[in-house]
Amino acid sequence: MTHLHLAVALDGTCWHPAAWREPDARPAGILTARYWADLVLEAERGLLDFVTVEDALGLQTSAFHRPDDRTDHVRGRLDAVLLTAALAPLTSRIGLVPTTNVTHTEPFHLAIGIASLDHASLGRAGWRPQITSRAADAAHFGRRTTPQLTDEDVTDSELIAAWLRGLFDEAHEVVEAVRRLWDSWEDDAVIRDTATGRYLDAAKVHHVDFTGAHFSVRGPSITPRPPQGQPVVAVLAHAGTPYELAAAGADVVFVTPQSRADAVTRLGAFDRARQRFERPAAEPVRAFADLVVFLDGEPGRAAERKRRLDETDGAVFGSDALVFTGTPAELADLLLDWRGTGLDGFRLRPGTLPHDLTAITRGLVPELQRRGAFRTAYEADTLRGLLGLPRPAGRYAPAGAGAGE
Repeated sequence: MTHLHLAVALDGTCWHPAAWREPDARPAGILTARYWADLVLEAERGLLDFVTVEDALGLQTSAFHRPDDRTDHVRGRLDAVLLTAALAPLTSRIGLVPTTNVTHTEPFHLAIGIASLDHASLGRAGWRPQITSRAADAAHFGRRTTPQLTDEDVTDSELIAAWLRGLFDEAHEVVEAVRRLWDSWEDDAVIRDTATGRYLDAAKVHHVDFTGAHFSVRGPSITPRPPQGQPVVAVLAHAGTPYELAAAGADVVFVTPQSRADAVTRLGAFDRARQRFERPAAEPVRAFADLVVFLDGEPGRAAERKRRLDETDGAVFGSDALVFTGTPAELADLLLDWRGTGLDGFRLRPGTLPHDLTAITRGLVPELQRRGAFRTAYEADTLRGLLGLPRPAGRYAPAGAGAGE
């Protein structure tokens, strides 16, 4: 049996807005490296493929498209790339995938930040590019305006995608420019030959000369080619336009089905988007489904815990992804059933921390292992290796050079 891939999505005290008020929560720690190290080390003890870390250019809000003035929810966070770089030497096998904004951040800075993370982690870096349409975020920079979604717009994911088509087109260019910059140094460009005094083979460092509709990048990068060649690019996709972004440039796509039938529909839509882009068959894309999970060993207890959290918050918690409440065994049943739709794995968003993270690592993982559906040891040292993705050759290298894992 092919093993499932599992990841967790981390953000503050996690996904339920009242999670920070739970007795075992550590809200005073969320701006400390020790807090995050404890979470990621727990995920690594559970042999998970990777963790993602959320980020944004504005404060967290109850509605993703506009700011609010609530003071009863977690507000404030650490920079995801800097945070994962700090976690890199404290971990050894698990992948580290920060989120970064591509609407207001220069591609050159994105490229060297993620490349540096890949070097710091010895090949375990990923990258989740994300757009933003919030006018309040654009005001931080004062260089441009962006379309502001209304409350009516956000009721339909396809309408959102249509409104934001221009930002997604720009994101395509950002991903392409970043990938070119990662390749701008050939794998053996750094010689370090003390006898001859040659540190660098300048002929193996290339200008990328990228020109798009929104920007141009000369290159080369200041950071040598990452250990993985190309760090893993992961895209969260809800609708047609983001499916195209994932199909064109991602190694991993996160979809958000609400049911097994919906998973079939969404994977079909992604496959159709993929057919519109000419990517070699040797460049597979791993499909993950996102789920928000509340887990307890006793049947019914997770649902009761969520009801209590909803009462504390004063609203029923919902999400773009399915909200699951149940036991680890019940979640294992769902994951193995949905795998039949063509999914390669799942990114689980814990409802609360640390409770639902440890329920994943110490409840769900052993249950899947008993069923022969999850690894019992890490089988690779890089994130590409864990995901079964080949190490790509550099586009500027001679044919046949630098490929393989």
